Amino acid sequence: MNFRNINIIIGREYSTRVKKKSFLLITFLVPILFAAMCSIPSLIMIFAKDSAKNVAVVDESGIVAPRLHSTEQFNYEIIESDYFEISSVQSYLEELNCDVFVYISPLDSTAAVKVATYSEKVVSIDLVETLKSTISDAVEDYRISNYNLGDLKAILEEVKFSPSIDTYKLSEDGEAVLEVAGIKLVLSMIMGIIVYMFIAMFSGMVMQTVIEEKSSRVVEVLVSSIKSTELLFGKIIGVALVALTQFILWVVLTAVIVSVVMSFVNPDPAAMSQMTEMSSTMGVDAQMMESMQNLDSDSSEVAQIFATLKEINYIQIIVSFIFFFILGYLLYSSLFAAIGSAVENEADSTQLQLPVTIPLMLGFFISFYAMQAPDSPLIFWASMFPFTSPIVMLARIPLGVPTWEIIVSIVLLFVTFVVCAWISARIYKAGILVFGKKNTFKDLWKWLKQK
Repeated sequence: MNFRNINIIIGREYSTRVKKKSFLLITFLVPILFAAMCSIPSLIMIFAKDSAKNVAVVDESGIVAPRLHSTEQFNYEIIESDYFEISSVQSYLEELNCDVFVYISPLDSTAAVKVATYSEKVVSIDLVETLKSTISDAVEDYRISNYNLGDLKAILEEVKFSPSIDTYKLSEDGEAVLEVAGIKLVLSMIMGIIVYMFIAMFSGMVMQTVIEEKSSRVVEVLVSSIKSTELLFGKIIGVALVALTQFILWVVLTAVIVSVVMSFVNPDPAAMSQMTEMSSTMGVDAQMMESMQNLDSDSSEVAQIFATLKEINYIQIIVSFIFFFILGYLLYSSLFAAIGSAVENEADSTQLQLPVTIPLMLGFFISFYAMQAPDSPLIFWASMFPFTSPIVMLARIPLGVPTWEIIVSIVLLFVTFVVCAWISARIYKAGILVFGKKNTFKDLWKWLKQK
């Protein structure tokens, strides 16, 4: 195999794809969408704020009005019930310059009240929910007071108990390490989703570019100058570099856009100074962890969180991520490339893709159960099976996996990639020059056996 030819194909594949308008559009559009997803809630909270509503209240029960306190959203004005007439609600709204008029009836025989609101516009849900909560509390307190039980709410609050459970993980040397399992579960889920998304996305990109070159007959010119296997591996590596470039740009651009938007959303100098100070301290990890250890770890949830973050083996996670992502991508991209060489358009590839996409999707679904039972037989074997291990094993690692299991899984994945790459190269070599026929699995098997 001529590595010079492979380097030429890699360079061609890389430069061709990064210069496409679609690549530039997706590269710059996706960070904007990600940034929007992060920033829109804050922007909505700022720009959706309405001016404070003036609310006039007539409380004939006498138990609700003392609980109504004006806020940034609602200004309450209590009106004496002696002057209230339902027929004059319209004039009350104009005379008092209020947006909503609230009428609370006298207490009936069951110590209940009826409530009605009057306004020229639709009453906001926030006001309705605030009134419901306040009136409910007032009526409940009034009913409790009729039983002469004293301050029952204070008693119930005093006897209420919510236990705080500290979770410890025993290390290999028997040391008990405090941890918060939820953090590792979230990390497990994120790892599984990211690997699935990138393997599926960029492996499909390899198949698409193979189909494009075959349908345009460009491949006939290429294979006349270089070997088909060199073309195959050059294409796979070239797309991998494109994927890496796009991923880095996404991370950088998203971070920049979010920072700019959040500085606009929260321009308070004191808050920004505090955020800057916090960001700078993130680099002094050891000092921060040492200061957190001075807290009472048995009672402080923050101490538990930082203890869990400190206990995570980040080097193992990063190294494992690199190995499983690269080998998983190479495995599936070689298979997708073989499928692409057997068809002339994407519509014909659906049937041939099915045996390849099913294990990938199966690994994605199993990875969610890995968070609940990481050591169950199903999860264990799925993390060893090469076609699901890139996703399932990465979902297991944050929860704690013996090193030998990770090594065995990587070795099995590498061996499977070598075998599948050899099979794909044989299919690719024969199928890339077959035109005008809708190929089936029988044809692929025939190409694989031929010398």
